[in-house]
Order: sequence, then structure tokens, then C-alpha cells
Amino acid sequence: MALLDPIPAPVASADYAALDWEPLLQLVAGFAASRVGRAAILDLMPSTEETWIARQHQLTGEVRLIVDEQISIALGGLFDPMQLAAKAHIPEAALEAGELQAVARLAHDIAGWQALLREPPARLAGRLPGLGEISAALTVSLRPLAETIERKILPDGSLADDASSELNRLRREQERQHRVIEESLRSALRRLSGEGSTQEDLITIRGERFVIPVRSEMKRRISGVVHGASSSGQTVYVEPLETIEQNNELVRMLEEEQAEIHRIFVALTRQVGTFATALVEGARVLALVDSLLARARFGREYDCVAPVLGPERLYVEAARHPLLERRLRAAGARANTAVVPLTLELTRERRQLVVSGPNTGGKTVALKTTALLAMMAQGGIPVPASAAAFPVFDAFLADIGDAQSIETGLSSFSAHITNLDRLSRLADARSLVVLDELGSMTDPEEGSALAVAVADFFRELGTWSLISTHHTSLKIYAVNTPGVLNAAAGVDENTLIPNYRLLIGVPGASAGIATAERLGLNAGIIVRARQKMGSQHVDIAEFLDRMHAELTALESERKLVREQQYALNQERARLQREGDIEARNRVRDLERKLASLMKDFEFQMRENVRVVEDRAAQQKLSKEAERRIGRLRREFQESFNQAVVAHQTGADRDDANAQPHVIRNVGEGDQVRLKSMAKIAVVQREVEKDVFEVALGPMKMRVKRDDIAEVVKGARAQTAERADPLAAARRQKGVHVSISSASTDEMRMEINLIGRTVDEATEELEKYLDRAFLAGLPRVRVIHGHGAGILRRAVRDFLKGHPHVATVEEAPQSEGGQGATIVELRQ
Repeated sequence: MALLDPIPAPVASADYAALDWEPLLQLVAGFAASRVGRAAILDLMPSTEETWIARQHQLTGEVRLIVDEQISIALGGLFDPMQLAAKAHIPEAALEAGELQAVARLAHDIAGWQALLREPPARLAGRLPGLGEISAALTVSLRPLAETIERKILPDGSLADDASSELNRLRREQERQHRVIEESLRSALRRLSGEGSTQEDLITIRGERFVIPVRSEMKRRISGVVHGASSSGQTVYVEPLETIEQNNELVRMLEEEQAEIHRIFVALTRQVGTFATALVEGARVLALVDSLLARARFGREYDCVAPVLGPERLYVEAARHPLLERRLRAAGARANTAVVPLTLELTRERRQLVVSGPNTGGKTVALKTTALLAMMAQGGIPVPASAAAFPVFDAFLADIGDAQSIETGLSSFSAHITNLDRLSRLADARSLVVLDELGSMTDPEEGSALAVAVADFFRELGTWSLISTHHTSLKIYAVNTPGVLNAAAGVDENTLIPNYRLLIGVPGASAGIATAERLGLNAGIIVRARQKMGSQHVDIAEFLDRMHAELTALESERKLVREQQYALNQERARLQREGDIEARNRVRDLERKLASLMKDFEFQMRENVRVVEDRAAQQKLSKEAERRIGRLRREFQESFNQAVVAHQTGADRDDANAQPHVIRNVGEGDQVRLKSMAKIAVVQREVEKDVFEVALGPMKMRVKRDDIAEVVKGARAQTAERADPLAAARRQKGVHVSISSASTDEMRMEINLIGRTVDEATEELEKYLDRAFLAGLPRVRVIHGHGAGILRRAVRDFLKGHPHVATVEEAPQSEGGQGATIVELRQ
């Protein structure tokens, strides 16, 4: 049983060898990360199941997103664990250390893939639904299994001392036994060395037993067991009698250690068995992921796209044969060549394409590229093109190249006819048929008639077919037959060298004589060949030459138009940039104007505050002054809005009256009031436009024109349009500003409205609130009594809408409860 499911509904017939399918799979498989992934790629086949095809391209696209984000997918530990999983289910079976380590690596890879899907990078969140679905069954965490194996098995495959407490105990006892044996042997060595019996003063091991080297002639003088001799025979290795029992004990410990090691491996294997299903399922998912990863990397390397599937259209734009592109890339700069992209389109009404043109002009490459890309699309592999659309074919049939066979006794022509007969029996309306050099390798006239008959057979059958030819009759057939499209393999009109461009809609000139001349055939032969050509062939050749010349001229005009369009776009972009710069400059100009307006407003407000503070020392400003300050704010807002509108429409440009708050007439000797310092200064000179040098006592400084509030003394005495609010208020007709003589101490902290009607109470309360506000009282009490509650409600409603009132609340019981209201005044 394979890790991956077989390809559903593979195409019934496909000429894989003729259409380069196997070499393509080898190319794509080179991008896989594991042998399992490579095998999965090599098993790919075109499918006819549209759901599967669309799913494969969706999944490949999602993996491409991961690749483009440069996220590494760990697949180095991927292998087929099915045999190990089956072995792990056998009672008392023990996997080898290497097998367990392979399981651990696979478990880590599966856990890493689970983590990636569980917490993808922010840019990929919600963009991997297909990968999430195929991985939905991976619910078991395999990280604990991997960590257990790695903790117990060291990288060299041996068990760690702490793999179990029993193993640790046995190894500690072995160490102690080693020391006992070594001490016993060293004692024997010292004794025998004095007698001259030992060959060397060292301890060695023979057959897992500790021994000492003894000269062969002295071995009978030593009580013990001989465990072998050196290659020269001069030394024998003797286990002294006093260490035999000690060595026996060590061997017993080693046997116990091996038994414990086996027990640990059995336990680990049993643990692998419990995770066997999760391991196999994870390996299945990772095998598919590796296959998708290979396709995604291939797609990125070769600039591929996912094709569109539909019954109406076969379309490729800027398509390239991937094997040809790889070969040209390998040739590098020394070849100075690149793949010329191919663009063609067939529709449901026009399913047959006849390509003609010179030899080595790229006709066969165009046919094979189109067919191979269609197979790639149905195999779930992205296609190297900028756009592509294909029907779903049930067969890919081809007759390409020399099919001569010595074994079967068939000539090239006979082999082609046999193959054409096979294609005619297999093809239907859902097949793609590729016929290269149709009607060649026989008498030209008969071959031409046969070619037209074969082409018309497949047309009537409704087969999608791509045909290359040199026969003029087949070119004429393509022009005169509905549903057939001509195409010409391009050639440079001056050098007659093929440029490999496919021109759709016109037949191509074979240019056999011209090609032979270009390749260096004897000039005399070329002349005779041209003389032998019939007048009809000459006329056709000249007609095709004129047509191609006109197409070349048209293409040149199109290129010129594209260049002009590009230049216009560049100019449009330049003007746009300049417009943006102009807009930014106008914004900065507006900001400067608004800053000047704000400075003037701030000066006026500071003047107002100064006036208020001066009066507050003795008495409070009247309500009319408060209204004037509000009016000043409104005037500023209106000025602000007018400045914005004037700037946006350009109405204030070069208009000296557009900013009335700016003093215009300032000269030397004038005394001016500065907004920023609220002091009087004397103008010394105008340094530059709108910048003056002024003297403020002994200090000299430079100020801008909009920092001058007014000219207070001088020939040009002028005041800004907006004056002091108190003075303006006093000049208002019918407005009288008076200052109350009442002080804060004389003002009562409460008013009693009991017995008043609602109208009387509200009138009296309004006057009281005005006096209390001007006196600076922070808090007052309004006594209205209990009664029916009518006066209380009217008073509180009136207070809630009064401009001097900050808060309204019922008085506490100690101050009247519901019969009074506490009012906090604005400060």
C-alpha cells in the first residue's frame, strides 16, 4: 500500500515519450526535499477529474505562499513508516536504534507541520484553507514520542545511562567491577613484573575478559587461563586465577545490561505502535506536502501560473517549454539565447491549428510546448506561462519525429501511417492530437493530399489538433476551412534566420531554398533550384513574403505606438509628481497663513485675559463682555474658514487685503505693539519683505509683520481690524457696560424663592445668578420649598439650561433636602 492515493481517473491514452512527460517529471522531482516526495512527483499523471485537478492547483498555490514567505518546511525526516508501524504492532518486537531515530525525526517533521498550520505567520492567516483540510486528521501530538526516543537514544545509536533506572544501576555496578578487576590485575602485574614474567605493563581485554600480557615462556609459571597469543607468538594473554570470578561477575552484569537494553527497545517499540496510525497519517500528509512543495518551487523557479480549466478555450500566453528553458539556462551567457515565449489561442469553434514556416523555425517546439503544458495542467503542475487556459482532455496523442523501426520492418512513412491509424481510432472530441510534419516522407503531391485528408478527419471529429507542415495545400486548407487557424513560424525578413515567434492568422513560408542558402549549400545548386521552381510556387512564395513584410511593418508600427504610449505615461507621471509638489507647496503656504491668523487670535485672547485679570482685582466683568469674547471667537472661526476657502480657490493670491489682521503700513520711527511680547517697540528699519528690526528699550530684535498688533504712534498709525473687546463693546450703540459695586463678601450665598410664581421665581433667579457669577461665588443655594413640587421642577429645569451653571443637585438634609437645590457655578 502506497503512502499517497493513486491519481483518480487518469487519461485513457497519452504519448508520454513523444511529449517529454518523463523528463519533465524528473525536472520537477529535483525540487522535492525527500525520496518520498520525489517518488510522488514521478508517479504523477494527467487526470480527467476536474475536482482533483483544481484541488491540486489550489494546494500548490497555498504552498507557494509559504515558499514566497521564505518559511522552511521541515521534510528531511520524511520516509515511508508503514513497515515499521506494522513491525511495532508485533508483540515483544524491538525496532533497531536507527529505526527509532528515523521515527523520531519523522515525528518532529509532522509536529512542525502541525505547528505551522496551527499558528501561521500573520500574513498567511486564513490563506491556507486547503492545507488545513488535508491536515485536519493530524490531531495527535507526536512531539512527546520524538522527545522520548531522543532522550533515551544517543546520536551514535547507543542508549543513554538514564534511559531507565535499572540500566543506570547496572552501568554504575559495571564501573565499580571494572575498578575492582583493574586493581586486582595491577597487583598481579606488579608482582609478575618483579619476576620478569610480563611482556608489557598494561591491562587489555580479550573476549570481554580483562587479561595481562605475559611472555610465552613464562606462562606456565602463572596460575590462570590463557585467552590467546599475539601474532608473533612471543606474548600470551592470561587471565590470572584471582580475577576469574571477578570477570565472571562482570560478564553477568553485561548480560543483564543487554537484557535491560532489549527491554527498553521493546518498550520504545510498543510506544511507537501506539502512535503508528498518527505516524502513517502524518507521513501521508507530508508526502503530499513534499510533492506540492516540489511543484511550488518549480513554479517559482520557472515563473509558472495555475491554469484555468474550461471546455471553451485552449490559450497560452508567453508560454515556454520548461526543458528547453533549462537547457538554455545551463548554456548560460555564452549561448546568448533565451526561450522565445509562445502565445496562441484555440476556441470551441476553431479547434485546429496549422503551423507552417521554415525548418528549424520552432514549429515542433510550439506544438510540444502547448501539449506538454496541457498535460502539466491536468497533472496538477503549474505551467510556465503568464496565463493559460485548457479544456480537460481525455487523451494526449502525438505523431512526432522519425518512427522508423528495423525490428518491425517499417519504414519511416509506414511507421507514421501506422501511428496515424492508431490516433484516428483513439481520438474523439475531448482529445488533443499533435501531428508534426504531416504528409512528409512520401511523394509531395500524394503526401499533401493525405495531409489534408487527415487534418479534415480530425476536424470533423471535433478533435483539438495541432499540426505542423510544409505543404502549401494544407496552408490553403487552413485558410479556406471553417474551424481551422493558420500560424507562421517567424523568420527575420533580412537574414532569413528563424526568430521562433509564432504569428497567428497567417501561413508561413517554408523558405527551403533560402534556408539551404543560409546553411551554405553550393551557390550553383541554389540557382538551379530557383530555376526549377514552378511559377505557381513562386507566386505563392512571393505572396507570403509580401504578407510577412506587411505584418512586420504592422508590428513595427505597433511597437512605435507602444513606445509613444509609454512616453505619454511617463509624461503623465511627471506632471502628476509636479502637481503633487505644487499641492504640497500650497498646503505649506496655507499653513503659514493660518499660523499668522492663529497668532493674531492668540494676541487678542491674551489682551482679553489681561483686561479680565485687571478688573477681577476689584470687580467682575459684565455679561456683555462675555458675549463679546464669544463673538470674537466666532469672528476668528469665520476668518479661519474664509482663509481656507480663499487659499483653496486662489482668491487671496497677490491680494494685500486678503488678510485684514496683518498691519500693512509700517515705517521707520513708528511705535508698534508686539503680539508676542505685549509691549511697545520702535521700528528701526525694514530688513526684508515683511521683516522689521525694532528697538525694545536697549534691546534690538527682528519681528515679522504679522507679529505687529497695531501702530500706536506715528504717521501711519493703524490698528488691526479687531480691537479690544471692551472698547468695542462700549462703542456698540445701545450697549452700556457697567460695573457692579457689590463685592464677593456682600453677596448672599442663597436666594429664597418660596411664595413666588414660576415666572417671578425664574426672573429673580436669573438676576441673582448673574450677580453671583460676577462676584465669583463658586456655589449657591436656591430655596424653593416642598409644596406640590411645581416650583422645584421649574427652578431645576431653568438651572440646567443656564450658561453660568456647572452642576445642579438636591441639597442634603442638613441644608433643606428636597426643599432646596445646590448650584455649582462655572469659574
